[in-house]
Order: sequence, then C-alpha cells, then structure tokens
Amino acid sequence: MKISAILAAKRAKNPREPIFSFEFFPPKTPKGEESLFQTVKDLRSLHPDFISVTYGAGGSTRSKTLEWVETIKRDHGIETMAHLTCVGASRYEIAGVLDELVETGIENVLALRGDPPRGSTSFVKPADGFGHAGELVEFIRRRQDPVSIGVAGYPEKHPEAPDLETDMARLREKAEKGADFVITQLFFENASYFDFVRRLKAHPDWNCDVIPGIMPITSKEQIGKFILMCGAKIPDALRTAVETASSDEEVVEIGIAWAIRQVKELLVGGAPGIHFYTLNKSPATRRILEGVTPLPHRPHANP
Repeated sequence: MKISAILAAKRAKNPREPIFSFEFFPPKTPKGEESLFQTVKDLRSLHPDFISVTYGAGGSTRSKTLEWVETIKRDHGIETMAHLTCVGASRYEIAGVLDELVETGIENVLALRGDPPRGSTSFVKPADGFGHAGELVEFIRRRQDPVSIGVAGYPEKHPEAPDLETDMARLREKAEKGADFVITQLFFENASYFDFVRRLKAHPDWNCDVIPGIMPITSKEQIGKFILMCGAKIPDALRTAVETASSDEEVVEIGIAWAIRQVKELLVGGAPGIHFYTLNKSPATRRILEGVTPLPHRPHANP
C-alpha cells in the first residue's frame, strides 16, 4: 500500500491518529542479518505502518536494500519503503531498480541525492545520472506513477545549503515535481520542526505531509556524530545531562526520556506521525513508543 494512501486513510478515519514507522539499514555480516531479523520481529508487535531501508554510503548496499524491503513485506506483512539515491548510478541503472521494486510489489520510494562515497568530500553527478533529488523525483514520477515518493526535509537546513529559505525552496521544488510526503532529518528541538512546517505551509501550493524523524541519544559519542552528520543542534539541557551522566545506562535513560517528550509534543502539535531511526535496534524505540500515551489504536506490546 502506498504511504500516501496510508496517510490519507488515517486522516479520513481520525485526523489525530498518527502513523509510526521505523528505519533500518542493510547489515553487512551474517551476524548483523540475524540481529536485524530479530529486531524486525521485536518491533512487529508495535504494528508499524511502514518500515524503510536505507542505502549504504555511496549506494553501496543497493542489492541488499532491495532484498530487505522485499523480505520484510513478504515474510512479515509490513509495508516497506526503499531508499533510492543518485550516487554512482545512471538513469538506466535507476530505472532497473525501479522496475524491480514494482515487479516485487514495493510501492514506496524515498528519493534522495545521497551522500558522497566514502573518501569523497563532495557529491559528483554520475554520468547520465542525476545531480539532485528533485531530478530523481521527476524521473520516478514520469516512469513509475504507481509509486508513492517520499523525500527528505531538514528542519535545521541541509548542511550544504546556504540558508534555510534556499533549502525549503528546493524542498518545495521536489513536491512540485511529484513528491507525496516528507520525512525529516533527526532533530532535538521541536520548535525547529514546527517553524519549518509553518513556513512550508505558508506557500499556497504546499500539500505534503511532513513526518518528523526521531533518534534518541544513547551514547555520549553520538552528540559529536549528530552535529557532523546533519548539523543537528543539541539543546544545552540535553547536552549537559548527557555529558555529566555517570554511566552508559544513564545516557540511554536520558535519551529515551527526551525522545518521549519530543514525540508527545510533536503529536499534540499536529505532526502526522513519527519516523524512528532505529540503528537496527529495538529496545529504545519500543520504550519510546510505549512511553507515548495514549495510543488507542496500538495494542499493548508483548514483553
């Protein structure tokens, strides 16, 4: 089922009923695959509306992405979305991936420019490929109209964008070319998300849902990584609490508690749902969802 249709169905049934989704990355080892299988089983009881599977750096796990979205949908009965990037792929190669997805019943794609391959400092447009996500969205929409297309949004702006207004203009362009919904990069200050959505909706033609992406801090090392990876701002209160924590366990508790407060406020404020960046692990995501009440449409998860 298309994610755009899932959003529409929820809205028709109850405008306040959110969707929940989880993001995984393709594991690189047999042990990692076993772990991911278990995570999928663990989180299935939470009844996610869909699961997305990323590409590796530079599109390095393309075949594994296809394998995992197909497996999760076929074997677990959960709707899936495949990430698709411009990195290192020609139009012909991307067309082949799209055809394979449609042939196996996958109806959802997250269209991304993608990060440069490891060792590269900047993105290089592939020969006969695409230079940015807007071009990819347009190509997908013209080739595979049955596919629902998601795109990425950055409430605190993309690290490479000169300013937030320019970044939002590019996002509006992706919507105009056929994107159905937006999933945001992770953030820790909800005000950034609400301001981002308000400014997008001020545009008369804007009609895409903006689903916030959430990832709890579970280690002190993550703070620096988040700042480098996506430019996420760490609120002073959260930073101080994490940096002064006396144990790894305390950091996990702080991160989960902060995420629970975020999710509650986002849903009360009208966010259409929450997309959880799971890092292929289930405990933190499970605890956050179970800490968000009420969730009347979600049966209580099994222990």
